[in-house]
Amino acid sequence: RVRVVTVAKEHLIRLSLKELLPQLDAQRFWQVHRGTIVQARCIREARREESGKVTLFLRDRTETLTASRLYAHLFKGQ
Repeated sequence: RVRVVTVAKEHLIRLSLKELLPQLDAQRFWQVHRGTIVQARCIREARREESGKVTLFLRDRTETLTASRLYAHLFKGQ
């Protein structure tokens, strides 16, 4: 099961992330960690630390996400 979080609600869907990912537009939805996909337009800011870790700050959400090293290249200019 995959937990889908929107501004207003959370949903559980009966697909694995592996099944869901090919159904999403890769230009709009970015995988940023092994178990995390985020809609690109929902990223307010990406901040790279000296260690190379990238922290993502979202629009309309208080929590942050961490992009793994494998996906940090998406935020190369940060």
